[in-house]
Amino acid sequence: MAYNKFNTLKTTAVPLPIENVDTDQIIPARFLKATERKGFGDNLFRDWRYAQDDTPKSDFVLNNPKYRGKILVGGKNFGSGSSREHAAWAVYDYGFRCVISSFFADIFRGNCLNIGVLPVQVSAEFLQKIFDAIDNDPTTEFEVSLSEQTVTIIVSGEMERFDINEYKKDNMLNGFDDIDYLLNIKSNIEEFSKETPL
Repeated sequence: MAYNKFNTLKTTAVPLPIENVDTDQIIPARFLKATERKGFGDNLFRDWRYAQDDTPKSDFVLNNPKYRGKILVGGKNFGSGSSREHAAWAVYDYGFRCVISSFFADIFRGNCLNIGVLPVQVSAEFLQKIFDAIDNDPTTEFEVSLSEQTVTIIVSGEMERFDINEYKKDNMLNGFDDIDYLLNIKSNIEEFSKETPL
């Protein structure tokens, strides 16, 4: 199994109301040397989190102890820039299982879906409601249901549906990456191969 199954996530959220967050800001290029998915979370938003002497910047949200949770809420056009899959790896390795925004770069969205991070695209109006809810109370919880394709602000009950590719949805519900999916239907493939003439 590539990652833990994703069905329903109920958690607080970390707000990052910045538009056009690109992959070089998510994980700077100098940290792309490793080929395994481990360790990238240490350098998520590295240049925003730390000063040049490696001391944490107190004004950055990930260094603020009042913000916690497995949902990252970003501004419009999250994940733009280069196609590096390490950006999604860093988000996952840090501990986020879901990123909410009003728009995602296509390649970043795909990279997230391949490793078990759910990119939830909502309307600009609903995104602002999420930011407002967190601003009013950082302990506000949200519920993201993959099976129902909904995200809910629990305190108010406000909810919005989101779209997702059915194949990627099924994989996330089962904790599959593309290879896991093929292995899961291996017997079907073998049967088809036997019954299909060359």
